[in-house]
Amino acid sequence: MKSLPADYFSVFGISPQLALDLPELQRQFYVLSKQHHPDRFARASTEQQRYALDFTSLLNDAWRVFRDPVARAEYLLKLKGYDTPDGRSNDGRASSVPTELLEEVFELNMALEEARDGDSNAKHQVAEALKHFTALRESLDRERDQIFAAYDSSKQEFHLDALRSLLHRRRYIDNLVRDAQQALS
Repeated sequence: MKSLPADYFSVFGISPQLALDLPELQRQFYVLSKQHHPDRFARASTEQQRYALDFTSLLNDAWRVFRDPVARAEYLLKLKGYDTPDGRSNDGRASSVPTELLEEVFELNMALEEARDGDSNAKHQVAEALKHFTALRESLDRERDQIFAAYDSSKQEFHLDALRSLLHRRRYIDNLVRDAQQALS
């Protein structure tokens, strides 16, 4: 039996990289989906049917990961042997606050608590914090894209270290944005 590709990059026939041409990858996704769709193998051997199902499943997983730049970065880091913890402790709270955010996180947590108690002034603080953290996340996304380009052109591992650190900060900020959005809704 033909063996499945070893990783998501191999599914698409590309080398491991971070910056991807998503419209081209999507076009390729549709071509591969059509080529390997299980319905095309309805009269084939059981082995070929199984391969078509497994390949299609792998292709769908790869596409889901590749179209999300954060998931793509985490996948490549994992593929390269980097530990990519989800930044959460056993109780579901973020495990460690990035040092540069300590004061802002403390203020946001105070405002969130007051907003939950119905303080309208605190809701204004939460809304301002939401704007701030959303802008910070957008800034991190631009920095992430620069790291993607730098790594793809050089393949130097120190870019992956920087990416891992950035993803940790971004994950933490995502949690803050989510908490602020929940408090405002």
